[in-house]
Amino acid sequence: MEIREVLAANLRRHRRAAGWSQEELAHRAEIDRTYISSLENCVYGAGVDVIDSLARALGLEAADLLREPDVGEAADMARRPRERTRRGVSRRSGADDRKL
Repeated sequence: MEIREVLAANLRRHRRAAGWSQEELAHRAEIDRTYISSLENCVYGAGVDVIDSLARALGLEAADLLREPDVGEAADMARRPRERTRRGVSRRSGADDRKL
């Protein structure tokens, strides 16, 4: 698993565990909501200051967001159904399922 994927998976998992939307996390971390989405979809990488802000908002250490999930956690994430954005793009795969 690449480091961006690790960050994305941990960020999404901890955000959902807190019961927060991307907007709520963005507000608490003082980061733009679209940037949270981009991080969770591996569009961008994050600098250490951003990772620290996200971790603090979630009540974690920065290292927690960069630690590869255990085998059980990784399997659990793989079993989750894919979410679709309003544009029809799969958040996990990045594939566009719209009919052209």
